[in-house]
Amino acid sequence: MKSIFLAAAVAIAASASVPAQAQMPGLVGSQHIGLTVPDVDDASAFFVEVLGCKRFFEIGPFGPFEDDWMTENLNVHPRAVAERLVFIRCGNGPAMELFKYVSPDQETVQPKNSDIGGYHVAFYVDDMAAAVAYLRENGVKVLADAHRIDEGPLGGLEWVYFLAPWGMQMELVSSPTGLGYESTMPGRLWDPRF
Repeated sequence: MKSIFLAAAVAIAASASVPAQAQMPGLVGSQHIGLTVPDVDDASAFFVEVLGCKRFFEIGPFGPFEDDWMTENLNVHPRAVAERLVFIRCGNGPAMELFKYVSPDQETVQPKNSDIGGYHVAFYVDDMAAAVAYLRENGVKVLADAHRIDEGPLGGLEWVYFLAPWGMQMELVSSPTGLGYESTMPGRLWDPRF
């Protein structure tokens, strides 16, 4: 498994050193991450009470509409309804928008990382061992013990996956001494510490 992550890191680092062929005018960075969850109250409670994020506000509902507005604007079923949207922020990271949708064609199975459209959200922690112990003490399923990468562009990275109560994949990462690529490349990946 270690070699898979190292190969991916090499590919990412190599692509980061190639000048972009095109650039979106005015692009500044990521503003928020949208996550569809089965229960907004439970998800919000997990992010706030367990992970320590801050809840800001809630909006909604959007729909139902009698025309195709939902399909035309959000690429979902025309009768889908975004019942509630809760906005949170976790530390020094982008906002997260927690959606509660209902839709006639809604899938309820979480995608795996290996599925097209699979995803995960990673959180930076200063102390991996303390964070993993905390998650386990709070009944969160941590998939394994933390791993450390010692060489290559991600050298110095510790990581471990865990699952939100509704099954969404999440990750803890830590690199207190920096990452290997930092000594060989002029640019930097975004880091919530800076």
